[in-house]
Amino acid sequence: MTVRLEVDAGVGTIRLDRPPTNALDTTAQDTLRLVAEEASRRDDVRAVILWGGEKVFAAGADIKEMQIMDYEAMAVRGRVLQECFTAVARIPKPVVAAVTGYALGGGCELALCADIRIAAHNAKLGQPEILLGLIPGAGGTQRLARLIGPAKAKDLIFTGRAVRADEALTMGLVDKVTPADQVYTEAQAWAARLARGPALALRAAKEAIDTGLEGDLNTGLAIERSLFAGLFATRDKQIGMRSFVEEGLGKADFR
Repeated sequence: MTVRLEVDAGVGTIRLDRPPTNALDTTAQDTLRLVAEEASRRDDVRAVILWGGEKVFAAGADIKEMQIMDYEAMAVRGRVLQECFTAVARIPKPVVAAVTGYALGGGCELALCADIRIAAHNAKLGQPEILLGLIPGAGGTQRLARLIGPAKAKDLIFTGRAVRADEALTMGLVDKVTPADQVYTEAQAWAARLARGPALALRAAKEAIDTGLEGDLNTGLAIERSLFAGLFATRDKQIGMRSFVEEGLGKADFR
C-alpha cells in the first residue's frame, strides 16, 4: 500500500511508501484520504505523525500522470485532490510532519496540513509548480500564505525555489530542525506526549484555532467560548481540575 496507518501506544503514523520519491499519484492521494479519515475516527489514535521515511518526505505529485491530463480532467480531479489533503488538515487530533529530504509541491502541501513540522538538516521544502507553468493546487497558495505570510509565500510560489531547513525555520515554514536520524524520534516524542493528554480538550483547541482563523476576531471568540463551555461537560475536565486541586498542575492522568 502506498500510504498506510501504523498505530503504536496511541500514536498513529501515516506512512508514505511509494519509492523512490513518494510521488503522490491519484492512487496515493485517494489512499491518503482514506487513511486520514481512519486516523480521525479511531479512538486508539490520539496523535498523528506524517512520515515519508528516512530518505524523502514526498517529492511532489506524479508529473507523468499529470502531463496527460487536460482541463476537463483536472477540473474534476482538482476538487478531489484538495479534499484528500483537507482530510489530513481536519484530523481532529495533534498532527506533526516529520520531514526528511524533499518536501516539494504536493509534499510541501501535505506538510502544511500538519499542526507543526519537524525537519531534518537535509530537508528541502518548496512549491516549484510555477516552473511547470502551474500554481500549487492542493492548498499551497492558501495554507502557505496563512502560515508564513503572503509576501514570503509569494516569494516561494513565484520563484519556485526550494529552501533548506535553516531558511525554512527562519521564515516559520518549519518549527524545529534536527539531524536526519532524529527526525522521527523527535516527532514521536511530541506525539506521544500529546497522546497522553485530554483528547477532547486537544480536539477543541485545534478546532478553535483552525476555524477561528477562517473568520474575524469576534467570530473566533464565539467559537472559542462555545468550545470552552462544552469542555465543562467532559470527564477530562473533572480529572484535570481534581488533579490540580489535589496534586498541583501537570499531574493529571487522562488515559
